[in-house]
Amino acid sequence: MTHDTDNTSADIAWLRQLAEENGAAPMRGASILLAAGLIYGLTSLLHWAHMTGLIAPRLVGAGMDWLIATGLFLIVNFALILRLRRAEGVRTAADRAIGTVWAGVGFGIFVLFASMMTVTLRLGADQNGLIFWMVPSIIMVFYGMGWSVTAAMLKSGPLWWLGVASFIAAPALGALSGQPAQYLGYAAALFLLMALPGFLLMRRAKQA
Repeated sequence: MTHDTDNTSADIAWLRQLAEENGAAPMRGASILLAAGLIYGLTSLLHWAHMTGLIAPRLVGAGMDWLIATGLFLIVNFALILRLRRAEGVRTAADRAIGTVWAGVGFGIFVLFASMMTVTLRLGADQNGLIFWMVPSIIMVFYGMGWSVTAAMLKSGPLWWLGVASFIAAPALGALSGQPAQYLGYAAALFLLMALPGFLLMRRAKQA
């Protein structure tokens, strides 16, 4: 009973700390969001150029551009995490919670792609085409959840709108399935809903 009481008190103290911070502290780790938006946004543009014939013959095999982008992002992400850990300053409870949320989003996307590759190997690419056309929409749903939780933690209206915009982008991209324009729209969504907010949040953190 005493152990349960201690856990409850700790939970209440943590929630009180989040409320007291009230989003006053700038969000750390925005550089990772900027990197993700830029790397995958540019990859989406490359994929669109492949599909429309602007870049021919194909520089890499089908799907390899995304694997290369993921490898690049993992390297950049590792470097950014090391730099953030070396940086001075106190890491708030909100920072820790938000970091966990976005780490969960990133890991969820990674597991999604791993699952899709497993299905492709099992059934063949021809049988799995529909799933791949859904990828941009699914990714935007993940981002919408990430922004929504971040907005709740920081009590930020603009971040709420980023969550809403991400959720709206998901069915909008789905409506473009089967067309090269889907990946052009996906690139725009990544630049506007990930890279740009990441840049603005990073600049705010530097000014704080």
